[in-house]
Amino acid sequence: MFRGESTLNMDNKGRLAVPRRYRAQLGEMCGGALVVTISLLNRCLVVYPFAHWQDIEQELKNLPALDRKAQAIRHLLIGHATECELDGQGRILVSQSLREFASLEKRVKMIGQAGKFELWNEQAWADQRDDLLADVGELLADPSDELRALVL
Repeated sequence: MFRGESTLNMDNKGRLAVPRRYRAQLGEMCGGALVVTISLLNRCLVVYPFAHWQDIEQELKNLPALDRKAQAIRHLLIGHATECELDGQGRILVSQSLREFASLEKRVKMIGQAGKFELWNEQAWADQRDDLLADVGELLADPSDELRALVL
């Protein structure tokens, strides 16, 4: 499980060191093989353990070929998907095109999301977090909502 927030430094070649607390887990789950693709909801990247990505990719491939929505989702997710592996120093290489999509610079935020994690431009994440916090009251306004009972 990937949880929490980490600040990472990207080198000039686009390599990021995955936090040590995740490396052994990634080694066990997928031999350090990962897939990085774009988020459909935000200007960030999503990083999946390879086995998890294979399940998602199979579901995407099974969607109707002539459905415009399905085709658009496949184009975006599979079309941007890039395989990468943890190197001997626990780093992944993020392609230039993916770095440009998410405006990743030297300082990157890694945000755990249970079975995957996200990579954000540091300032974009701060802005997104602030926007989410500002909306919490509205999101949890219904006292009968299961989500409200879960988090409060």
